[in-house]
Amino acid sequence: MRYVAPETIESAVGILAGETGTAHVLAGGTDLLVRLRSGATEPDLMLDIKRIAGMRTIAEEDGGFRIGAGVCAAEMGEHAGLKASWPGVVEAAELIGSTQVQGRATVAGNLCNASPAADSVPALVAAGAIARIAGPDGTRELPVEAVPQGPGKTALQRGEFIASIFLPKPAPQSGDAYLRFIPRTEMDIAVVGCGIAVTLDESGVCTAARVSLGAVAPTVLLVDDAAKTLIGTDIGDAALDRLAEAASAACRPIDDKRGTVAFRTQVAGVLARRVAVVARDRARSK
Repeated sequence: MRYVAPETIESAVGILAGETGTAHVLAGGTDLLVRLRSGATEPDLMLDIKRIAGMRTIAEEDGGFRIGAGVCAAEMGEHAGLKASWPGVVEAAELIGSTQVQGRATVAGNLCNASPAADSVPALVAAGAIARIAGPDGTRELPVEAVPQGPGKTALQRGEFIASIFLPKPAPQSGDAYLRFIPRTEMDIAVVGCGIAVTLDESGVCTAARVSLGAVAPTVLLVDDAAKTLIGTDIGDAALDRLAEAASAACRPIDDKRGTVAFRTQVAGVLARRVAVVARDRARSK
């Protein structure tokens, strides 16, 4: 296995595109290194992107935030502006593994790992986050929900890697939140995860919403029908009931040792109600 750490995006793309064997990009490495140690993967090339300018920074851009692909979850949690604008996204990132893991794990890596149960991804989707992808043909941008194509599969092409994640400027009186259900109290994989972002008008009526579910389908879901149940309402009990029904109806989960289809379907509705209340109250407080 070759290890390389280029200092420019162009160099990284060229190395990746020219590799004839198996190549993996190293950001935090919290998933990749585990797979290496277990023998699940034996790449011919490991390309470390952390020395590339911008990979380790959170920069304000157009009122939003551009998060370099090498920024760890702990660094996101220490950024006051990011926490104030998108608390749900930061909270989701801070649920990845342990405190030690959060000092290495990145949301870009969490996204590229393409696990249906990834914690940061539903929150990013609810926030309308955009992935900037660098490749042989330059850069392209893709909504985060379009990156995962199935368990362990992404929309990235040969020679491409995610360079950054962009979180747009939230509209006035907006709030977001993320919650998950796990069997244990911490350091577990989501049985169901839910991210919701809402915007209210001056009278408290919801004018925009995004609802995302994780661990209930082969990829993260952006559930438009669930969002529609909130728009035009004050997100009261009646709207929350309809939200729960729509969230459960969107589920396409599997039975496994961590949860049945029926359980995951029910929990998705329960979580959606709880998350919407947190997002609504955050929007009201602004």
